[in-house]
Amino acid sequence: MTALLEHRKLRDFDWLLTLLAVAIAVFGTWQIYNAQPTMGYWKKQLLGLGVSLVVMLTVAFTDYRKLVHIAPAFYLFGLALLVIVLVPGIGLKINGQRAWIGVPGLGQFQPSEFMKIPTVLMLARYFGRPRHSTLTLKETLMGGGILALPVGLILLEPDAGQAITYFPLLAVVLFLSAVRMWVVIAALLLATVAVPAAYYVGVETGAIKSYQQERINVILDPENADRRGYGYHTWQSIVTVGKGGLTGSDTAGDASQSRLKFLPEPHTDFIFAVAAENTGFIGCVLLLLAYAVLLTKLIHGARRAPDRTGMLVIMAIVGGLAFQILINVGMALGMLPVIGVPLPLMSAGLSAILATSVAIGFAISIRLRRFVN
Repeated sequence: MTALLEHRKLRDFDWLLTLLAVAIAVFGTWQIYNAQPTMGYWKKQLLGLGVSLVVMLTVAFTDYRKLVHIAPAFYLFGLALLVIVLVPGIGLKINGQRAWIGVPGLGQFQPSEFMKIPTVLMLARYFGRPRHSTLTLKETLMGGGILALPVGLILLEPDAGQAITYFPLLAVVLFLSAVRMWVVIAALLLATVAVPAAYYVGVETGAIKSYQQERINVILDPENADRRGYGYHTWQSIVTVGKGGLTGSDTAGDASQSRLKFLPEPHTDFIFAVAAENTGFIGCVLLLLAYAVLLTKLIHGARRAPDRTGMLVIMAIVGGLAFQILINVGMALGMLPVIGVPLPLMSAGLSAILATSVAIGFAISIRLRRFVN
């Protein structure tokens, strides 16, 4: 009997989803090497990919319902890490943000990346119960509370870019849980008023720093932006993307934008620009198609989930990944402000690739149990 169950698991395993994720990660490692061949980032990324694959398979062959059941413990542990990282001497401060914990031999660990998984599980656990009506205001506020705790701690780091990536998780779950239309309209109206107001207040009080203002102004008024100042990142990224042309730059690798250090953070924030320079428009289209197929596979898995909880877990993951892809590509193309959001499976960083792999592992686990009542 056990042998039959194991055979069915291997037969039902989503090999295409796994291969797509690995292919994108390998392509990303290649681009990290192209960006910084002498820095060793690509070696760490390969190590991270190997560890991530093991973790993904471990989660995939674990019953997701057991993990959802103990989601509160994961959630509290994640919150504890977000508190610990704020403590001077423990949390590492890089580029003005205290968001990492040093791990000997592996580099830095970023709790805010991993906290997305417990947050998704908590939201799915709370909203995954069978229901026959639209959400009440109390339930909507409860969902907001689940999100507010990690987001508030992340803003204290301060890492506004990472905090923003949490909101699609709640938005997708609320939408699929039949949130009342008046709540949606009220939220949109509130955002329309609150975002400009918050920007004005932030500028006046100093909460929004001058460099953050300038990065926003680069997008709003690119012609008058200081290309040697705060607009440098955006303009260098646009130049790098344009240099790739249709099939990739013919220039020798040592003369590339990233290797000559014109493009800042080429292995993380602007890895898409590096890919555009090396593989051109065709390579970028193929990469985006790979992402589209990966997200489509995830959505297909959500449609066949055995319960609402599993469906919400996968769709929250889809929302989070799609949002990060949109933001990162928008940053690279100069269409959105630079806010430090990594490109899933592509950007260098052990925390990011591990968190994404765990998320994909959950999706596979849910698929494997789609026939279980």
